[in-house]
This record gives sequence, C-alpha cells and structure tokens, in this order.
Amino acid sequence: MIFSGKALTVSQLDNGFAELNFNLEGDSVNKFNALTTDELRQAAETLQKAENIKGLLVTSGKDVFIVGADISEFGDNFSRSEEEIAASVLQTNKAVFNLIEDLPFPTVCCVNGFALGGGFEMALSCDYRVMSTLAKVGLPETKLGIIPGFGGTVRLPRVIGADNAIEWIASGKEQKPQAALAAGAVDAVIEPAKLKEAGIALLEQCVAGKLDYKAKRQEKLDPLKLNDIEMMMCFETSKAFVAGQAGPHYPAPVTAIKVMQKAAKLGRDGALEEEAKGIAKLAKTGVAKNLVALFLGDQELAKTGKTWAKKATAKVEKTAVLGAGIMGGGIAYQTALKGTPIIMKDIAQEGLDLGMSEATKLLSTRVKRGRMNAEQMAGILNTIDPSLSYEGFDGVDVVVEAVVENPKVKHAVLAETETKIGKDAILTSNTSTISINYLAEALERPENFCGMHFFNPVHKMPLVEVIRGEKTSDEAVARTVAYALAMGKKPVVVNDCPGFLVNRILSPYMGAFMGLMKEGADFVAIDKVMEKFGWPMGPAYLCDVVGIDTGVHAGTVMREGFPTRMSADYKGASEVLYEAGRYGQKNDAGYYKYELDRRGRQKKVYDESVWDILGDHVGPRQEFEAETIVERLMIPMCLEAVRCLEEGIADSANDVDMSLIYGVGFPPFRGGALHYIQDMGIAQFVAAADKYAELGEMYQPTERLREMAKNGETFF
Repeated sequence: MIFSGKALTVSQLDNGFAELNFNLEGDSVNKFNALTTDELRQAAETLQKAENIKGLLVTSGKDVFIVGADISEFGDNFSRSEEEIAASVLQTNKAVFNLIEDLPFPTVCCVNGFALGGGFEMALSCDYRVMSTLAKVGLPETKLGIIPGFGGTVRLPRVIGADNAIEWIASGKEQKPQAALAAGAVDAVIEPAKLKEAGIALLEQCVAGKLDYKAKRQEKLDPLKLNDIEMMMCFETSKAFVAGQAGPHYPAPVTAIKVMQKAAKLGRDGALEEEAKGIAKLAKTGVAKNLVALFLGDQELAKTGKTWAKKATAKVEKTAVLGAGIMGGGIAYQTALKGTPIIMKDIAQEGLDLGMSEATKLLSTRVKRGRMNAEQMAGILNTIDPSLSYEGFDGVDVVVEAVVENPKVKHAVLAETETKIGKDAILTSNTSTISINYLAEALERPENFCGMHFFNPVHKMPLVEVIRGEKTSDEAVARTVAYALAMGKKPVVVNDCPGFLVNRILSPYMGAFMGLMKEGADFVAIDKVMEKFGWPMGPAYLCDVVGIDTGVHAGTVMREGFPTRMSADYKGASEVLYEAGRYGQKNDAGYYKYELDRRGRQKKVYDESVWDILGDHVGPRQEFEAETIVERLMIPMCLEAVRCLEEGIADSANDVDMSLIYGVGFPPFRGGALHYIQDMGIAQFVAAADKYAELGEMYQPTERLREMAKNGETFF
C-alpha cells in the first residue's frame, strides 16, 4: 500500500502501475470534503516522490465516481473574506489538482458513475478519461450561484474547446457518455465491467510510446489556441446570449464566461488565479448563499420524506384516482410513468377519454423528444386502467380523490369509495381549499384519510402537500408520502387549515394585489415589477394561468377562514372579471386576452377593455414606486409564512420555504419567504411592515416576530 486514508487509498498494481481509489468511509458516495481534499494532497505528494511507478489509474470504490464538493461545508468556507476565499481556492489547486496533473507519469481516470463538479475536475486533471456507459459528467456549479473552483474553467476549454466549455459550464447540465465522447471530454466510453481494463490498456499504450500523454497534458497548461478575433467572437457573443438566458438575478453563468475570457491568453497557473478571483466574488453574493441553502434544503426535505416513508407498514403497489379529466389524467400519467399501476375512474366515458388523452399527450411528448420509444409508451399506458366502475378497488393501497372542488360532491364520493376499498387502504383527497377535518366527517375510518394536494400541471410541479387532519394516523401520512416519493414528487407534510400551507401564504399576496388595484395601480405595471423582482409571472398573469374562477373560489374560502385578516370591504378586481365571464387562459380572457402564436401556443395580449369592465371598482389609475409595489405584495405574504410556522402548520422553516419555491415558483435566488425576511434583517422587515400599519392586520407582524427582531434571532 502506497497510501492509506479514510477517503482514498493508493495501491500498487502489476506492470508498475498504481491505483488511486476514492472510497469515502461512512458515506454512500464520494465527495470532496475537507478530509478527501487533504488526503488527495497527501497522496499526490507521496506519488510525486514514489519510485518505479509507470502510470496511475484513478478509480472509485463506490457506484459513483465523485458527486462533487461537500456543499454542507460551503457556509463556513464562504463566510471568509473574498481575498481569503480566493487564496484558499488557489492554494488547493496548486497543492492538490496541479500536483496530480504534474505527476511524472501518465494518468488515466475511470469514470464509473456521476463525476460532477469537483469529481469531473478531478478527472480533467488526469491525462485521459475512460467513461462508463452508465456514467454522467458535468460542472453544475452555476446552479449554486458560483463557478467551478478546482480548475474546471481552465481545463475544460482547453480539452473540449471554448464554445463547448461555455455551453457546459454556463448551463450546468449533466452530460451523457456519447455527448462527452463527441465533445472530446472523455477518450473512450465502455461497458462498466471493462472500465478498469480499458484504463490499464491506455496506460500501457502511453508507456509503450503509442500515445503522447505529455503533448496531451501540455494543451491544458498552455493558453487557448485562439486568435484575437476568434476570442472576441466566441466570448462576446456567448456573454450576450447567456446573459439573456440567465437573467439579471443569476450572475454566475456570465461570470464563468468572463473568467474563461480573461484566462484564455494565460498559462494554467495564471488562469487558475482568475478562476479563484471569480469564485470568491460570487461566493459573497446573496444569490450563492440562497442557492446553496436551497440545495441543502432540498436534501433536508428529501431526508424528511424518506423518514416518513420508512414508517409505512405496507408498500404502495397499486393505486387509483377518482375523477379523470386533466388533473386525474396528470396524476395517472405521473404514477404510471414512475412504475406504479393505477386505476383511473370516472362516472362518464367523456371524462375517461379526456384523462387518457392527457396521459397519451404527455407520453407522446417524451417520445418526440427521444426520452422513450413507442414501445415503452405503450407499456406505460397499459398500466393505466380506465374504468367506469369500482372494479379492482379492493386491491389498491392508496386512492386519490380528484373530483370537482365541491364539498358535498367530495363528501359523497369519499363515503362511497370507502366502502369499495380494503380496510387498510389509504384514502386521500386532492383538494386545494376544503378542510380535511370537514371531509373526514363523511368517513367511517378517518384515521386512514388525509389530503394529497397536487399542483397544476401535475407533471411539471414538484410539490405535493400531504395534509394531516385531526384524526389522520401516522400510517396514512407515511404511506401517502411514500406514494408521492414513488411518483418523483417532493412531499411536505402540513397540518389542516384553510388553504393549507402554500395557498394560505399566497392568499395575502393576492389580497394585497387586489388592494393595489383598488387604489388605482396598473396591473401591467405590477406584473412587470414583480417579474423583475424574480417571480416567473406577476400576480395578474398568475390569476389568469391558475384561473380567475379558481382564484375567486379560493379567496372566498380564505376570507371565511381568516375574516379579520383576509376580508375586504370592496369587490376585488378578480371578482369583477369573474362575474363578467373572464376566467383567464381557460377561456382566453382574463386580465389579459389570449391568442395563439405561430406554434399554436397561447400568448398574452394587453386588452384595454378590461378597464371598462373594472369601471369604478378600481380607483383612477396612478403610478406606484417599484419599491412600494414589492413591499405591499411581499410583506403580507411573508408575514403569513411566519404565522404558518408559528402555528405549526409546517414543521420547519425549511418546509415553508421549500414549499413556496416548489409550489408557486417563489424566486429561488431569494431562498423563500423566511429566507427573504432573514436576508433583509428581521428588525428591518418589521420596520418596513410597520410603515403600512394603517392597511390592517395583514401587515401587522406577530409578537413572536417582534421578539425575534429585538433579540437578533434568525429562522435558519
């Protein structure tokens, strides 16, 4: 044994070769934490001095190669000054990855699984790369608001060319084997069982002089082989395009290009200095802090879901959905796509036809995009059983009721269904507004009942709220969470209340929008301000997309649930449009009107006639400052998020923020409502809310939040 550590070992092989094997103790994957990085430095120093070694094979002892850096360590690392971060990054490159790249013999990396971020950068520091047919490579750092820091912006452009490197790094996408081979990022793609054998064969060719590894290495040490005109065309064009794609709130992709441009005329060491300065600058931004928190929050959410799922005493092997149509068809599609058979029941053939049509349309799209073939599509459709009867319901494990949002109808359907399923089966309701406790009143076994609220469209929206009623058992929650996970969703367990978690928090935001309209604000101007703030769409457009009729119904429920906070003494703009028969995109007229573009997709068009309909229900049009619009909309929303946490509707601050990001598209770079408050400073947020005290309870901070502001406490 040449070197032995807790994260990696270096051992002697035949023919004078050595093997550096990553196998981090106590973890299911390899990652670059402080331990791994330090041991790699020690191993590299040992290899530099070792005698009688002709070549190095780099491998993994796990199912993946290296998934990247240990992101949980970013907080401490990024808390240092910009200068300290840059110095640390540069020192790591010099003492670790440069040392590997400069070994006095050829090196071959065997990529057997995911090689992402630092894992791919480790592979790039080797002379040759052999990739498994099951592996993926990539540099996803821009998705965390930073850029590669272990030499990725330096080595990748020199290996695959500047154009390809810009696309790979700016997008942060994972690359499949054939794409990696075509770009030149790897030198061979081979079946997993023959990966190590292929790596050794490459080393033997290097030793025999058939491959000039020194020349290949030198290309990574030299400046990019582009003249001034080529560089200008490559980098300037890319910056403009990527800036348009990324938007103003995500600086990392453009920063990566700027770093590569500055480094293009430099040798490796000078180029690494530019990379270190680039990542250090980004590491100090709020965007990076929140995107890193989002990544860690997602892991926490997944861990919580798995913990719940493990409590289930029965597996979810067969399911059913009541009510076909678009929603039922979407649930059936997502369930079948992920491998669980499902019965789709409706009382009318037309409903079944619509549900199957929805599933077929979604699967056809996957076929067109090359994500599956026609045979696979047929196999999935065969696991969806359309039915006008309850036949087979006695063998299902979970039922999702997704009929019309009407309490009496749901009561009747749930009570009837309970008599058709096994005593241990779990019955759920996909309701967005109706109390789970109220719906449970119709059931003989309320302990086997909970809410399972999907967001529309089902196949796109990742969040599922699992709503616990007063009598809901842990088994019902656990099995429902397990089902949501099996569908590829992100379940959050919440307690019953009007609007549950997400819609309850969204309601004051929409109420504040109605208030601004009442005072004469222009909904187009509001939409533009909130989209610039970071929302995927402004509140007026959101009303149209969700459906104005749906929004009005939800508003009625929320006013009944929280009359002192969410009621108004005027008729809101949405109510006026609803009464005028304008329901949004579903009938091509809402706040905007909708026309088909050349591709047959709906596009919104400004419609001046809306103001005639609104009439004196809104005030004379006037301009509001962008800051005022943001405060008027965001403060009530954030305060409702605080109340939901304080009342125990959600179990944690992370559950609140992740639900908003995955459920309604809260701007990810802002981290969620509670992160938004914390980033502003709780005391500053409370002061901002107090400016609008005359607008009512919706703008009044809770006493607990005032205590937090006074004591300097935080949510995270």
